Amino acid sequence: QVQFVESGGGLVHPGGSLRLSCSGSGEDLRGYSIGWFRQAPGQEREGVACISSFDRKTYYADSVKDRFTISSAGAKNTVYLQMNNLKDEDTAVYLCGAGLCSGSPRVYEYDYWGQGIQVTVSS
Repeated sequence: QVQFVESGGGLVHPGGSLRLSCSGSGEDLRGYSIGWFRQAPGQEREGVACISSFDRKTYYADSVKDRFTISSAGAKNTVYLQMNNLKDEDTAVYLCGAGLCSGSPRVYEYDYWGQGIQVTVSS
């Protein structure tokens, strides 16, 4: 069973950048489609981006398109989320999971969640 650990979060000013890492163990991540999600206090978990295990295509939520980039480093068994031009509304706990990726990721299609990492965007 695959297990995930997220890292790279923290506090950043609006307009700044962070790169999150989703490190997998237990199985080769190249066999899984991986998605990034986020959950702000009092809000439902929402999909951010995903990368398909089949053709390595990537999909994004409209709110992060052109600002966030998902990529994978197969040899390191890690999937990254590069976040640029961060906004206050990007503040949330970010989590990765394994599931389906044929469009903007949907929570109910994912499993094997990591613990999550806090990202705070504030001046």
